Amino acid sequence: MSNEPRAEALHVAGDDAEARISDNPERHRYEAWVGEDVLGYIDYHLQPGLITILHTEVDPAAEGHGVGSRLAAGALDDIRRRGLSILVVCPFVREYVRRHPEYADLVAYR
Repeated sequence: MSNEPRAEALHVAGDDAEARISDNPERHRYEAWVGEDVLGYIDYHLQPGLITILHTEVDPAAEGHGVGSRLAAGALDDIRRRGLSILVVCPFVREYVRRHPEYADLVAYR
């Protein structure tokens, strides 16, 4: 992961490290920032009214610390705020939505 310019930051706090979740529309991804480092991201494809969640990646050093879950929650909260539906290709986010039914209403195709 690298230091990349961040867009609008959505603050998400968790049990371990605090993470700032940012939408980086130039790279078509949500990013999880801890300090000055990007420790995870979710790639997406945006089209009118729909965002396709393609892939989630978390730095191996950050695995097991909730970065991926906070990243998923922050991205989904932002997607809801923007009034978009989701199509989930990524297995990690698909499982996250299954375990968190409060996001089920975002799913465009079931």
